[in-house]
Amino acid sequence: MKPYLLALLGAFSLSACAQTDSPPAAAADPGPASQQAAAGSGPKVAPGSADERARDAIRKLNKQIRIDHIGAAPIAGFREAIVGGQTLYVSDDGRYMLQGSLYDMDAKRDLSEASLAKLRRELLKTIPVSDRIVFAPENPKYTVSVFTDVECGFCRKLHSQIADYNREGIAVQYLAFPRMGLGSPDFQKMVNVWCASDRKQALTDAKNDRKVPTRNCKNPVTMEYDVGQRIGLAGTPLIVAADGTAMPGYMPPEDLRAALDKLAAQSTGSAAASGSR
Repeated sequence: MKPYLLALLGAFSLSACAQTDSPPAAAADPGPASQQAAAGSGPKVAPGSADERARDAIRKLNKQIRIDHIGAAPIAGFREAIVGGQTLYVSDDGRYMLQGSLYDMDAKRDLSEASLAKLRRELLKTIPVSDRIVFAPENPKYTVSVFTDVECGFCRKLHSQIADYNREGIAVQYLAFPRMGLGSPDFQKMVNVWCASDRKQALTDAKNDRKVPTRNCKNPVTMEYDVGQRIGLAGTPLIVAADGTAMPGYMPPEDLRAALDKLAAQSTGSAAASGSR
């Protein structure tokens, strides 16, 4: 098992690789109510089932771990679980645990990524468009969700080309992921942006080192940060296509358009193949 997963299960924390090494004390205390919600959240399992044994096996390592998915695995004798954006495979008797990608050699498909993509779609549905900062052309061909940070260099590079993404027919819907953690100065900057009367201008200003007035309001920054952790964010920017596919970090506008065209073609081909059966 990778040390990253051991840290996740042992400490119940997940950090983006792009996050600085600030001490955990800098993060805001989620409070007893949030901790209880995290511990009690997760899919329901039938008593005595293999799903229950898989859940209990994972929680032997940490009783408060949040499990986002447990279900049948594509391989016999195992259950599939998603924890903190990582896919685990637990034997039906709860004794053995594997972590990593499961690849179908015949179909040439990453089955673990398919499960994660489904979870990403479900979690992103919980964040309404009104809680995002949207830069879109008049009639977008594609829409992507982008977890961003105002300090991240590649996030700034992406935003400096936002007009080019729009010209490629891509709508960009930003979600907040303050990579220095909750309660950090970075977090407050993100809150300032999301609480601004003109959030688009405030985001542009923040990414160009122009001061954004300090504000506090009811905002989705903490919720969006939490969703970013749960879908496996390992660095900002994280670009997620409409089908839940995660792109490999920053991509130039023309490259992102080409990748989205390829996904669309693959989806059309899969649908056609299914319809001909």
